[in-house]
Amino acid sequence: MATNEGTKPSAYLKDMDQVKKVFSRFDANGDGMISGDELSGVLKALGSDTSPEEVARMMDEIDTDKDGCINLEEFADFCKNDDSVDGGAKELKEAFDLYDQDHNGRISATELHQILNRLGQNCTIQDCTRMITSVDADGDGYVCFEEFKKMMSNQ
Repeated sequence: MATNEGTKPSAYLKDMDQVKKVFSRFDANGDGMISGDELSGVLKALGSDTSPEEVARMMDEIDTDKDGCINLEEFADFCKNDDSVDGGAKELKEAFDLYDQDHNGRISATELHQILNRLGQNCTIQDCTRMITSVDADGDGYVCFEEFKKMMSNQ
């Protein structure tokens, strides 16, 4: 694994390659910048009903050079920013909740399939079942929050 100029890993993105992959998902038009519209689009695809005001607040927080867009460096800084008291637990729960569409505390293969397809990932329900099985420690056919946390910290 390549060393990344002194960046500390976040609970979610372990290295710059992962950061770049996530960044490219947000950067819909491939111009190297994430606009407010692109950020809003990804949030909508994930099932979030984030208000335009909240998107503007997020942009303002992440866009440190205040040019109106988030570049890769700003995105990477945001991803590695681990100053929160709870170590990112709140953000992890929010991410889990985006996948847990019926809010029953478990992510099913169907829910995973819906979200990944909204994000432009071409995968089958069988692919999603295999993904679920790979992290389903208790064998119930679902990913609970504890399994999700373990998966995200072991990437």
